[in-house]
Amino acid sequence: MDKKYKVQVKDLHKSYGSNEVLKGIDLNVKPSEVVCMIGPSGSGKSTFLRCINKLEEPNSGHVYVDGYDIADPKVNINQVRQNIGMVFQHFNLFPNMNVLQNITLAPVELGKMSKDEAKKAAMHYLDIVGLSEKADANPTKLSGGQQQRVAIARALAMKPDVMLFDEPTSALDPEMVGDVLEVMKRLAKEGMTMIVVTHEMGFAKQVADRVVFFHDGNIREQGTPDQIFDHPQHPDTKSFLNKVLNV
Repeated sequence: MDKKYKVQVKDLHKSYGSNEVLKGIDLNVKPSEVVCMIGPSGSGKSTFLRCINKLEEPNSGHVYVDGYDIADPKVNINQVRQNIGMVFQHFNLFPNMNVLQNITLAPVELGKMSKDEAKKAAMHYLDIVGLSEKADANPTKLSGGQQQRVAIARALAMKPDVMLFDEPTSALDPEMVGDVLEVMKRLAKEGMTMIVVTHEMGFAKQVADRVVFFHDGNIREQGTPDQIFDHPQHPDTKSFLNKVLNV
C-alpha cells in the first residue's frame, strides 16, 4: 500500500459463476480526491464500489483502505468499515425510528460516541444536509430526496475517511436530485474523499477531480472531466457519451 493513497485497488477480479464482472481493476484514489465512475449499466461500477468495503467478496486482487488490505482474512473488516461511509440508491432508513435516532444508532452502538455526543454530531450533519428541522420526523413522512440526505447525514455521523456513493440520485424524482447533489458538492469542497457511481454527467463534470469510464468489467479510460467529456480517446467512451449526452 502506497501511503499517498487513501484507497488503492490492485488487479481486482469478481465473478458470479461464469460471469466475470470485474476483469482486473486497478485504481488509486488520493486523500480529498473526488472520483466519479461512469459507464453503461452492467459494466461493473457498483460491484467495484461494493468490493471496496467488502459488501461483495472479491475473487482475487487487493483493496487497500487506509493501509488495510480488506481482502486479507485477518483484517477486521468491521473496524475498517467504520471509516468508510456508504450511501446507496435506496435509503435503507429504519421506519420505526425518527431521523435523529437513525443517525445516532451506529455511533452509539459501536461505542464511537456517547448518546449526547452522537446527538450533537447528528444535529451538525442534519444542518449540513439542510434538514435540522426534521430531526423528530419519521423517515416515511419525508420525500425521497430528504430521505437520501438523511442517509448521507447518517453516513457522515460515523466521521468516515472515505465516502462511497452508489448512484445516490437514481431512485429520486428529477426535482429532488439537485438537493442531494448540492450536499455532495459541499462535501467535495470540504475535502471529503469520495468515490461516486453516477449517471449525473453534469455533476461528474462539475465536481470530479477524475472521471473513470467503466465498460464490460474494465476501466477503458480515465482522466479529468475535460479530458473524458470533451476529448474522449476510446471508441467505447465516445459511443457511451454520444448516447447519454445526445451530442
